[in-house]
Amino acid sequence: MPKFLQRRWHGYHTVWAFLLLLVLIILVSVYNWVLGVVSLFLAGTLCFTMLKAEISFRRNLVEYINGLSFRIKRVEGEAIGTLPLGIILYGEDRSVEWNNRYAGNVFARKSLVNEPLQELLPDVVPMAGGGPSVKREAGKEGVQKELRAEIKIDERYYQTVVIPSERLLYLYEITELIDLRQRYEEEKLALGILLMDNLDEAAQGMDDQQRTSLIAKVTSEITDWAKQFEVYLRRLSSERYMMLLNYRSLQALEESRFVILDEVREMTADLKVPMTLSIGLAFGAESASELGALAQSSLDMALGRGGDQAAVKAGQRLSFYGGKTNAAEKRTRVRARVIAHALRDLIQESDRVIIMGHRNPDIDAVGASIGLLRAAQMYNVEADIVLEGPNPSITRMLEQLRRDGELYSSLISTEQALQVMTEHTLLIVVDTHKASMTMEPRLVQYASRIVVVDHHRRGEEFINEAVLVYLEPYASSTCELVTELLQYIHEKVKLSALEATMLLAGITVDTKHFALHTGSRTFEAAGFLRRLGADTILIQRMLKEDLQEYISKAEIIKHARMVYDHIALVVTKPGMKIPQLLIAQTADTLLGMTNVLASFVISERPDGLIGISARSLGRMNVQVVMEKLGGGGHLTNAAVQLEGTSKEAEARLLEVLAEIEAKEGLFE
Repeated sequence: MPKFLQRRWHGYHTVWAFLLLLVLIILVSVYNWVLGVVSLFLAGTLCFTMLKAEISFRRNLVEYINGLSFRIKRVEGEAIGTLPLGIILYGEDRSVEWNNRYAGNVFARKSLVNEPLQELLPDVVPMAGGGPSVKREAGKEGVQKELRAEIKIDERYYQTVVIPSERLLYLYEITELIDLRQRYEEEKLALGILLMDNLDEAAQGMDDQQRTSLIAKVTSEITDWAKQFEVYLRRLSSERYMMLLNYRSLQALEESRFVILDEVREMTADLKVPMTLSIGLAFGAESASELGALAQSSLDMALGRGGDQAAVKAGQRLSFYGGKTNAAEKRTRVRARVIAHALRDLIQESDRVIIMGHRNPDIDAVGASIGLLRAAQMYNVEADIVLEGPNPSITRMLEQLRRDGELYSSLISTEQALQVMTEHTLLIVVDTHKASMTMEPRLVQYASRIVVVDHHRRGEEFINEAVLVYLEPYASSTCELVTELLQYIHEKVKLSALEATMLLAGITVDTKHFALHTGSRTFEAAGFLRRLGADTILIQRMLKEDLQEYISKAEIIKHARMVYDHIALVVTKPGMKIPQLLIAQTADTLLGMTNVLASFVISERPDGLIGISARSLGRMNVQVVMEKLGGGGHLTNAAVQLEGTSKEAEARLLEVLAEIEAKEGLFE
């Protein structure tokens, strides 16, 4: 019984009251002893009555408290047993020692005692520590550490809260919350832009009626596709549409691999140039304006990779679908003229021009650099080409440049380029659009103005700080693009025979002697260079193969095997180190074999990395394969460098091929 109840009748105030009463009785007895005796009797009776009442109160109070305690314990047990919350106590051996009724119902059992947590909640076991050491640590901190996790049991979701220091586990259902969260995610807004990317080329030679009929035919197909996938389509122009959809529809589109791309291309296959679509989609941005900007960026990415594909930007994920055809060659040179004039203005505003290609530059990168070097020199602007380090692929080319003192003196190292770069220096990056692949990424970082000239399909990494970008995947080579720019950058183009030869050599190499990636503009550029004195015999001498290299190539090809019926795969022996150039040449040679539609060559390189070169004749997109491994390139020409062993690289490549074959097929 609480002390304040025990003292309530014999506290100091009661004592003083009886003392006062006793004094009064004594005083009364002095004057009248009879009256004093009566008063004393009455006071004793009062004291006895109060004492008896107190004893009765205490007995009743104890009975009440005992009854209340019993009721509380009974209600507490019933409440814990019927709470919509599972409670599990487990021992140091992580087996259940006690559970309430709800926890048993979750697992469809009356009792879970002695059941191991490993079997009941395997995902929670790593969090269920406990033991004396944990309890002592929790005691020091004064706070019990809670560990939370979401688990799934029999199609229902639960939130688990584990207190290891007490070896206590709470379990409550959150299925409705998960469903609401999933519904919220599925109904989030996604925004897209759909573009008929080659309408002018496909409608070439058509009159207005035929052009309108073509657009109506394609629009009808697109509209039916949009209705099927619950996409709201709004026409912005004759060739551009806005798409509004939720994430659920976006997932369905990705699962279908954007079949509309193939349907439109096959539907217009009878045209000289089949109609193709490009789609840019974005999801996950905080605001509608940001979502629109990401959608446009995705469309630019799809167009930069050659069109006829869809690019989806969802948070940090960027995915590509389609892209099975080569980029359609543009009939007009308006863009080349506009870019040339803009580049001319940038050159004239600069105190120096530095031209840089990718690491281990090839003939295309060096040839394009020489062409842009001449463009700067025509406006009396000092220009240099960043080039250093041994490179077997351009050895003969450099030998020819050494004979021209003026050209060779324009070659500088990366350190020299860093020293001469100023705020007004113009940096031109050729044959790549990725800063990490350039000869010296620090130059990209320090340059205040950057121009990118490239013919590769655009990848996720891009030099976004560039003030001018000329990226055309339809072009055979960067040398072709530079040759067209030279025709508009100055009224009177002056190229020496050696400079014209180097540009033509770049086109020759990248087209495999005009066998692949060639269009009408490729031959026009080649004809222009021939008129300026390009020497085809000198090109042949530069491209001659060494006998020992040819023998080495034959040794590599001996290990070739066929996979998926039409893919030639070579994996060299461990310890066999082969230069990247020879790996690429071997892949080219395999492509010329009967029944081979694509080739992959895997080998160790002298720098310790594993090089993979991929080639195809157009029916297989090897760029997509290499991108999944971290590389890139063209639809028919791609590569990647990996760390590890050749066997590991082979396993990763075969895994990617199997994934693509299962989802959409390897061959068009």
